[in-house]
Amino acid sequence: MLEHRPSSQRGTAQLDWLESRHTFSFGHYFDPEQQGFSDLLVINEDKVQPGRGFGTHPHRDMEIFSYVLSGALEHKDSMGTGSVIRPGDVQMMSAGTGITHSEFNPSPQDIVHFLQIWIVPNRQGVAPRYQQEHFCDQEKRGRLRLIISPDGDDGSLSVYQDTRVYAGLFDGDEEATHALPPSRYAYIHVARGSLQVNGVDFAAGDGVRIRDERNLTFRRGVGAEVLLFDLRPQELPET
Repeated sequence: MLEHRPSSQRGTAQLDWLESRHTFSFGHYFDPEQQGFSDLLVINEDKVQPGRGFGTHPHRDMEIFSYVLSGALEHKDSMGTGSVIRPGDVQMMSAGTGITHSEFNPSPQDIVHFLQIWIVPNRQGVAPRYQQEHFCDQEKRGRLRLIISPDGDDGSLSVYQDTRVYAGLFDGDEEATHALPPSRYAYIHVARGSLQVNGVDFAAGDGVRIRDERNLTFRRGVGAEVLLFDLRPQELPET
């Protein structure tokens, strides 16, 4: 079963320097029907104005990853990590026992457009860690490339949870089918463009809860970039 949530139903936040769309309840946006799915707690789509950003703030016991769609995002944290994340890069931060970090748009002229996603970990009190990897378009073109997994399989980033995340690019005749293991849930977020999944049309910003499906076929993409989450079969995160 595919449960479609259109982009227009997401929560919003608008500041002079930030435009944000919230798939699940976050900040001032609260919807009792949208408090996460399986171990997914947050999917925020953010657009940050040039020279602005999120000041230093803390996190604890959360798996947080950023996926840049355009522009550049500068990261600094209390572990001494400093990096710039660009399209194709995936950054994973395990907050563990506690970490502070900032996210800033270093460009004097370009907006940075990115997704920030939180996954509830399966253990607490781990040592904080930072990972970053680049996945080029060729790896994702017409297929679903594993970018995050529990064991860091196939060059993916490691996450402290039984979750696997795939990224794909689809256009024109490109098509891929992904087999889900038995008794697994999944979630799809369409980052941009449009495509069909199992014959159902989805547009940029749309989300899809998936239960009781064994195969997912992605086709008829129009400039589509998509994230697929292979998740434990539970309805809400255990926070």
